[in-house]
Amino acid sequence: MSNTRQTINPYTEETLKEYTLLSQQEAENAIENANNCFANWKLVPVEERAKLALALADEFEKNQEDIIELMIDEMGKVKAQGKQEIELCIGICKYTAKIAQEQLANEERDYEPGRAIVSYQPIGVILGIQPWNFPLYQVIRYSISNLVAGNTTVMKHASNVFGMAHKIQEMYENAGFPQYAYQSLIIDGETASKLISHENIVGVTFTGSDEIGKSVAQEAAKYSKKTVLELGSNDAYLVLDDADIPLAIEACVKGRIINNGETCVSAKRFVVTKKNYDEFREGFKKAMEAINFGDPRADDTDLGPMARKDLREKLHDQVSESISAGAKIVCGCEIPEGKGYFYPASILEHVAPNMPAYDDELFGPVASLIMAQDDDDAMRIANDSRYGLGGGIFSKDEDKAVELALTHFNTGMINVNGYGLAHPNLPFGGVKSSGYGREHGGFGIKEFVNIKAVMITDTK
Repeated sequence: MSNTRQTINPYTEETLKEYTLLSQQEAENAIENANNCFANWKLVPVEERAKLALALADEFEKNQEDIIELMIDEMGKVKAQGKQEIELCIGICKYTAKIAQEQLANEERDYEPGRAIVSYQPIGVILGIQPWNFPLYQVIRYSISNLVAGNTTVMKHASNVFGMAHKIQEMYENAGFPQYAYQSLIIDGETASKLISHENIVGVTFTGSDEIGKSVAQEAAKYSKKTVLELGSNDAYLVLDDADIPLAIEACVKGRIINNGETCVSAKRFVVTKKNYDEFREGFKKAMEAINFGDPRADDTDLGPMARKDLREKLHDQVSESISAGAKIVCGCEIPEGKGYFYPASILEHVAPNMPAYDDELFGPVASLIMAQDDDDAMRIANDSRYGLGGGIFSKDEDKAVELALTHFNTGMINVNGYGLAHPNLPFGGVKSSGYGREHGGFGIKEFVNIKAVMITDTK
C-alpha cells in the first residue's frame, strides 16, 4: 500500500494536498517523546495545566476562519456549522479549565487506624484514534481533558482531514503546551493498531464504527490497557400519541441533516405512533424535500456534500438493500448528477428488522420512518437495536417523557422535545454496541487516571 494519502475536496472533487505517512519507527519515536514529556508534564500543577486549556480556547478564536476553511475543504461541512463546532470546542476547554482543580483534588476518606487520601494521578501516554466528521471537536473532546489531567497524548486522525490534524498540533503548541504533550501522527489505521501494544501507550480512546472499535478494544485488552469507545448508533426518536407534531418535525429534520447527516449521536430512526403517522409523514416529507444541498460556503445551503465518494456509495448501497427488502421511498434516495459527493435529504418507510435502515447506522442524510402501534410499541422498537448512544422522545406530557427516558430508554443520552449535540457540562457516551466510557461533564477527565488510595496509620 502507498505510503502517501491525499485529501480531496468533496464539493469540487479536487485534490487538496498529499501527505507522506510516518513509518512505524517514526510513530514509535513520537510515543517515546510523549512519554519523556509526561515525566515532567505530570508534575505541572493542575491550575497551570488548566490555564493552558484557556489559552487553547483563545487559539481557536484566533484561528477560527482557517479552521472553518479546513472543515469545508476537507470534509464538506456547512460553514455555519463549522463555527458552531469551534464554539463547542471553546466551551469544552473553558469548562475543563473551570472544573479541573475540583475534579482532580485529593480527597480525605475515613480510615480507622489513621487517615486516608484518595488521589487522581495521570498514568501516561494516551493513544487517540478519531474520525473525520467533527474534525476539531472529536480530537479536542478527549485530548484536552487528558492533558489537563496530566497525561500526554498521540492522535491518529482520519486521512481525509490530515490538514486539520496538522492545524490542531500547531494550535496546541502555540497555546503554550510543551513540545510532545500533544502530537498528531500522520499514520494509517494499520500503524495505529500496532501502536496499541507499545509499552508506553497506557490507554486508547477510539471513535468510529462498532466493528473496528471492538477490534481496538480486543487488541488493547491483550495488554490490560483501558479503552474508551464511542461507536456510533442508529438513534431512535419517538413521536408519541400526545406529541406536538410541528415541533417534532422541526427537531427531527434538524437531527437528521445536521453535519450533512454524518453524526453519530443524531436522529436516524423515527418511530411514530399510528395515531400521528400520516400527519408526521406528510410534514416530514415536505420539510425534507425543502432542504437545499449545494456549496457548503453558501448561506442558503442546508446540506453539504458527503465527506468521501466511498461513503456515499456505502450509504446508497444500504438504501438500495433496504428497498430490495421491502422499504419504500418517501423522498430522495437517488444520487444526484453533477460534481460533488452529494446525497439528498431522504426518507424510507416500511422499514423493518433485517434491513440496514433498521439494524445498522446510515451515516448520511437518510431517515428511517417506522410506524408503532402505540407508545409502548414505540418504546419497544426504540430499544430493539444493538446500539445505545442517543435518542429522543416527543410528548406534551413532559413528566411521562422524562420517566421513559430515565427508566425505559436504554441509551446514554436522550433529548426530550428537542434535538441537541454534545454539551461541555454533560456526559457524552453510550451503552451496548455504542461503546463505553464517558467524556465531558467532568467524567472524561477521570477516565485515564490512577485512582490511588494512600492509607496513613497514626503512629502517635
